[in-house]
Amino acid sequence: MCADCYNGSMIITLTGTNTYGLRGELDKLTASFVATHGDLAVERLDGQEAELPRLREALTALPFLATNKLVILRQPGSNKQFAEQVEHIFAEVPDTTDVIVVEPKLDKRLSYYKFLKSKTDFRDFPELDANGLARWLVDMAKQQGATLSPADARWLVERLGPNQQLLFNELTKLILFDPQVTRQTIEQLTDQAPQSTIFELLEAAFAGNARRTLDLYAEQRALKVEPPQIIAMLSWQLHVLAILKTAGERPVDEIAKEAKLNPFVVRKSQNIARHLSRQELKKLISDLLKIDIRSKRTGIDADEALQHYLLAIS
Repeated sequence: MCADCYNGSMIITLTGTNTYGLRGELDKLTASFVATHGDLAVERLDGQEAELPRLREALTALPFLATNKLVILRQPGSNKQFAEQVEHIFAEVPDTTDVIVVEPKLDKRLSYYKFLKSKTDFRDFPELDANGLARWLVDMAKQQGATLSPADARWLVERLGPNQQLLFNELTKLILFDPQVTRQTIEQLTDQAPQSTIFELLEAAFAGNARRTLDLYAEQRALKVEPPQIIAMLSWQLHVLAILKTAGERPVDEIAKEAKLNPFVVRKSQNIARHLSRQELKKLISDLLKIDIRSKRTGIDADEALQHYLLAIS
């Protein structure tokens, strides 16, 4: 346990863009502490609002009406004084106080990051890729006494996208219906995420499948996704493709991190990007922009214009 201690105190850093995983770990750690010491022994502070004296007081004051206390600091690094003095402040924390530092985004160039990385129990929660999400879904199903095959788990991710909270909610619903989760029940009880369908729409168009392209467009409209929303989602997907075209052969995780994209999204888009020249991509962006402008200024039939746009691709 002392390996995770700093100056005799348990100090844990939770970081990473995987909001679901980070929040789950925070809830688990907090619940474990509360089960032993009670809820009144937990103090929560927002580093973006609390001044340095208040942060220092919470960390250095002895527990009141309890043998131990837990201090949860959310983004204390946003307080420049705290970040600069963190080593000295943590050295003053009594061994009766545990600390959880929640910093979703840390700048690795700063000494603050290096200190937390080397001197605290540092737990990083990156976004999961499609394979990681599928494995996680299989494990979640087992924990709930249900069964889900890796292939069906992967298909559920493809259908709903990478949002872990959404995936967990939908998996729970599927298990309540039938503990043996199958592709049939997934199709029956879940709605395909619009963002995922937009990708499939482009994928079908680039594959030259005109009928599939129009069917997918019709599905979007049936889901009450309006043309302006479709234009926005197509723009986002073209933005991803533009990033991939300029990234060259750089690793997926590096591209995702610098562009602030989910690795799952990057991997799904790579195949299209490989078969698309920069000139073709530039024209696609320009043509979509024209549709957007004309739909707002001249009242053209945006549905018809978008379908012509997609058919021109296919």
